[in-house]
Amino acid sequence: MIKKLYSNYLDSFRGLPVEAWWLALITLINRSGTMVIPFLSLYLTKEKDFSLGQVGWIMTAFGAGSVAGAYLGGKISDKIGPYKTMVFSLFTSGLFYILTQFAQNFWQIILMIFIVVLLADIFRPASFAALRSYTDHSNRTRSTSLIRLAINLGFSAGPAVGGYLIYTYGYHSLFWVDGITSILAMGLMILVLRPKENSLEQTSKEPQASESAYKDKEFLGFILALIFFAFAFLQYFSTIPYYYNEDYGLTEKEVGILMGFNGFLVFIVEMPVVHYFEKKKKGDLPYVYLGAILLFFSFLVLQIGHHVALLWIGMTLMSFAEVIAFPFANSYALNRSHRGLVGQYMALFSLSFSIGHIFAHNGGFQLIHQFGFPITWWFMAIICLIVVFMLYWLKQKEKHGTDHS
Repeated sequence: MIKKLYSNYLDSFRGLPVEAWWLALITLINRSGTMVIPFLSLYLTKEKDFSLGQVGWIMTAFGAGSVAGAYLGGKISDKIGPYKTMVFSLFTSGLFYILTQFAQNFWQIILMIFIVVLLADIFRPASFAALRSYTDHSNRTRSTSLIRLAINLGFSAGPAVGGYLIYTYGYHSLFWVDGITSILAMGLMILVLRPKENSLEQTSKEPQASESAYKDKEFLGFILALIFFAFAFLQYFSTIPYYYNEDYGLTEKEVGILMGFNGFLVFIVEMPVVHYFEKKKKGDLPYVYLGAILLFFSFLVLQIGHHVALLWIGMTLMSFAEVIAFPFANSYALNRSHRGLVGQYMALFSLSFSIGHIFAHNGGFQLIHQFGFPITWWFMAIICLIVVFMLYWLKQKEKHGTDHS
């Protein structure tokens, strides 16, 4: 039984392009340094003594930078190619991560957070566009999962190491590590990866797409559903860590371990789970709304009592929601994109989470400030149900042949 499971696990990695492996390694190095983000709310309240209202607005600046970065990343990627765009993003965001620690007052921090997130998020649509050029339909979802696996391995190590660094050296050490790892990732990329602008499944005879991604109504509906999904999901990276600390009294180190568990779990199970569902050939949307259902239950368990075990159950449910929903959401966007418009589609895909960042963190903190934790978690659960119904409706439209090819 164990041998068969191991064999199936290895099978899920076979047949992936070598470029996808290199891109995953570059992403791993970059994301291993992303330690500031899970601890940003704690840094701002404990180190900088900002109020929850101020933290909410700083997190809104984070989201605004993410929106601007995702939009610019798509535009720049379509113009100069994803490779140069990624190099630019890694180098400049690395420098600004280091500089952000020197911001002192409220407005300086808002400006620096906006700039560093803008530069960092230029990378996302460019990396998706690059991945599309290295893959075809037969390995695209698994290649996407490989990149996400690298992200989650990085996020698994990042918060755990970040919690230790804060405990040992203080918050400023996070900014140095974040910046240096971004620049190291850029160096590795230049050494091992070469640009390739055309997808493996494209031919020179293929016409350029004439319709803008911004006119694809079904895809825009999908993006709207993802914005709602992101609103609930992103609580796990701002208000939930604050909840762990404030309501349960967990230390930064303990919060880091709990957050790291998410990355570790996703790292272990995502590729086999995606490989299993991919073979069923049921399309992408059903798995996205299955993820939304699991996210709904992750908030529900926080309401049934007050015990640390419930936090672990909630984190486990959220992790499986992430494992199932995100690779297939990414695959849906990639498969829908046209030649010449990959940057547009992937910019819109990235924008869904960037817009989520604008409203999720601030909205979450404002809800907690006004109504407390329980009402806030009920609100997030209802948002998840709205996502389920929206995606189910889109799936029904797809069945009736309104989906554009």
